[in-house]
Amino acid sequence: MSDIVELDPEDKKIITLARSARARNGVAEGAAVRDETGRTYVAGTVALESLRLSALQTAVAMAVASGAKSLEAAAVVSEADQPAEADLAAVRDLGGAGTPVLLAGVDGVLRVAVEAR
Repeated sequence: MSDIVELDPEDKKIITLARSARARNGVAEGAAVRDETGRTYVAGTVALESLRLSALQTAVAMAVASGAKSLEAAAVVSEADQPAEADLAAVRDLGGAGTPVLLAGVDGVLRVAVEAR
């Protein structure tokens, strides 16, 4: 939980990026992922009539489309209490089991830190 986990500056950065994406785009969720080279990919929720992706699924897809081979960490800013199973699966698919997934509230405060499984 957030009162136990001490975040490093790179993890704080992806939470800030995710929060900014949510606010800038006026979407339900913002997300950011960091790949194996330290590059970050930022996205918001995609809610089209023919396509629906969570912010984290979109960020993972952007990383894959840009040639990322793995993920170091992922963050999502949402009103949810837990990361969605589909989000954890997307992170696991690229980053492997054990990749950290950080869920922060809309205020940017970490709520939950889990590993993709």
